[in-house]
Amino acid sequence: MTRSAVEDVWPLSPLQEGLLFHAAFDDQGPDVYTVQSALALDGPLDPARLRASWETLLGRHAALRACFRQVSGAQTVQVIARDVTLPWREEDLSALPGPEALAAAGRLAEEERAERFDPAVPPLLRLLLLRLAPQRHRLVMTSHHILMDGWSAPVLIGELSAAYAAGGDASALPPVTSYRDYLAWLGRQDKDAARAAWRAELAGADEPTLVAPAAAPDRLPVFPGNVSGDLPESLTHRTAELARAAGVTVNTVVQAAWALVVARLAGRTDVVFGATMAGRPPELPGVESMVGLLINTLPVRVPLDGAQPVRELLQRLQERQSALMDHQHLGILEVQKLAGPGAVFDTLLVYESFPRPPAGERNRSDLAIRPDGFSREAAHYPLTLVVAPGERTHLKLEYRPDLFDHATAGGAFTGLVRVLERMTADPAGPVGRIGVLDEGWSAPRGVTAAGPLPPAPKRVPPVPELVAGRVAAVPEAVAVSGAEGELSYGELGARSGRLAAFLAGVGVRRGDRVGVVLERSVGLPVVLLGVWRAGA
Repeated sequence: MTRSAVEDVWPLSPLQEGLLFHAAFDDQGPDVYTVQSALALDGPLDPARLRASWETLLGRHAALRACFRQVSGAQTVQVIARDVTLPWREEDLSALPGPEALAAAGRLAEEERAERFDPAVPPLLRLLLLRLAPQRHRLVMTSHHILMDGWSAPVLIGELSAAYAAGGDASALPPVTSYRDYLAWLGRQDKDAARAAWRAELAGADEPTLVAPAAAPDRLPVFPGNVSGDLPESLTHRTAELARAAGVTVNTVVQAAWALVVARLAGRTDVVFGATMAGRPPELPGVESMVGLLINTLPVRVPLDGAQPVRELLQRLQERQSALMDHQHLGILEVQKLAGPGAVFDTLLVYESFPRPPAGERNRSDLAIRPDGFSREAAHYPLTLVVAPGERTHLKLEYRPDLFDHATAGGAFTGLVRVLERMTADPAGPVGRIGVLDEGWSAPRGVTAAGPLPPAPKRVPPVPELVAGRVAAVPEAVAVSGAEGELSYGELGARSGRLAAFLAGVGVRRGDRVGVVLERSVGLPVVLLGVWRAGA
């Protein structure tokens, strides 16, 4: 008897339905949901064994062998192929000098990412092994987001390392919990209760929350640009302390801060944005090691009241989110159909709460496998904020370059950091004092993308922040020059810091006035910056 080429047929998760819609709708140009990351492989490598290890993982996880096909009418299912060929390619760049090899590796990775996947042809992943030196390789992994979420990546990397150490054999690994179990769990949830909860949550929200200018309907998708950076360690810690003191999560603090930025950009005081929700139900055995797409994108509604204390804003927001936790299995398309225009948004917040991949300890084969920091993933939204917690929280604001310029995105990024600073500085203060809801921050509809966020009213000028950035980036560069000589950014930062400390020591406080009587000279910026850094 001939064995069927089909191992199983599964339904789609809500997010898979949405991603498949975008893949079909935007079928020209790049697919922004093509995800790419890389592993650094340090030590003696056997490429054939590495390939065999990946083939083992492909056979081990049925979700990696899925393709998506229409069966009747508008119904689409994911078909699990019994056997697939692993797309594998090798390139030797070791003859090139180091910088040229890295540049060539980048070009090859770009080519891989630019090539669209056909959702109907499995597998929706491919691997590119680059030889940079005899004992230094990079494995570029390209896949479609419809296959798996960020949590799945460290699971696969851990299994890859174990399988490689065992000669490509994964028989010693724990049994797999199939993604099908999660899809079955979705089917058991109370849809009517979820619909009622989302109707209540979005009641009264009558208009969409949109920050981008109107786009032409035939505009092709583009890979996003981004503005990124780490929060200072002190601000990262203050944000965590604010969350603990208010009895909320850090994610809630970030959501509230993002809501204030969206309010400024959209010119609204009742805002809705999208957020990616983790969907690994703790009651499902083995869910922590499951490979698949177990997340969902849903609306977050934040009504803003300028008189409300910041701490209360956080607590009310977390209460709203907690009340919806049992109903986060409903798809965004259904939620928007239920709630109408008020559930429509064009910004997304992704808080990456999944475990980090292994650090790269050497296994029994003496090969270290570790993430090399190279990662490319995107969304179709005009603005997407990605937050990666850590000792220094990393923020990345992705933007569609055909809708926003870099300066506008940079202004929104700066505005977000500014809001976090103010929230942590005065949790008992009213939301309106943060400045985003002040008259000077409101923006008329239609010009929200005209430029970066303006400085908030009654705010110390941002010069100290700008100088601090230059001190960190280029301390030796010339900051001030005059007849008396020159000062580098490092010297300017150090001297103004000493003056700020002196002023604080003699009783100068934030908001005080300090008189400066001094001719124009190289020393004048030192004095002015010192006064500003003291808060005066």
